Amino acid sequence: MQMASTPRTVEEIFKDYTARRTAIVRALSQDVDEFYGLCDPDKENLCLYGHPNETWEVTLPAEEVPPELPEPALGINFARDGMNRRDWLSLVAVHSDSWLLSVAFYLGARLNRNERKRLFGLINDLPTVFEVVTERKPVKDKPTADSGSKSRGSTKVSVVRSSDGQVKSNPKFADEGYEEEDDEHSETLCGSCGGNYNADEFWIGCDICERWFHGKCVKITPAKAESIKQYKCPSCSLRRGRP
Repeated sequence: MQMASTPRTVEEIFKDYTARRTAIVRALSQDVDEFYGLCDPDKENLCLYGHPNETWEVTLPAEEVPPELPEPALGINFARDGMNRRDWLSLVAVHSDSWLLSVAFYLGARLNRNERKRLFGLINDLPTVFEVVTERKPVKDKPTADSGSKSRGSTKVSVVRSSDGQVKSNPKFADEGYEEEDDEHSETLCGSCGGNYNADEFWIGCDICERWFHGKCVKITPAKAESIKQYKCPSCSLRRGRP
């Protein structure tokens, strides 16, 4: 686990994070059979490491105390045969996310407040390992120059959190060059039809009950939504209208 040079800047630490994350995602998805086989419950405490060169390794923890870097979860192999395979992989993914964050902020201990905020913002723009492994979020490629042409005319909902933490909807058009984590609400169901969230469709959130709806289900267009300061879904409108 030696590093040729310790990452110092936000960009260097984020590059280190993404490389380690890529390695772990590969271990838990593309190389999952190999990873599963290496986690023999009869062996000692094993850890899953992601390295800065995008390789992964199942091995014993470092012997030095304290270690050069924070350690991953110990003994991931012990529960392998006592759990459903998918559940076990999900559990390893959650602990791997925690480890990736701990390493990033260990390396960023000397960053100032704004730099730490920027680092977390970069990290938070990526799906977690858990989300990828459980298919809650797809593995997204970096946007390319021509990516806008593929989604021309589609609408996206930007999710803006106000100072009180409430989620607001703010429709934007893809061909305006607006980029957003469309799949932030990939598990969200329409409060009207019960359909799954789809980034290619316009959605709007109710400011009262905080449920989300297909725009077409509640007869709200992106243009109309632009002029709505506080949206109330049909159910909340009826409830508020009663004496």
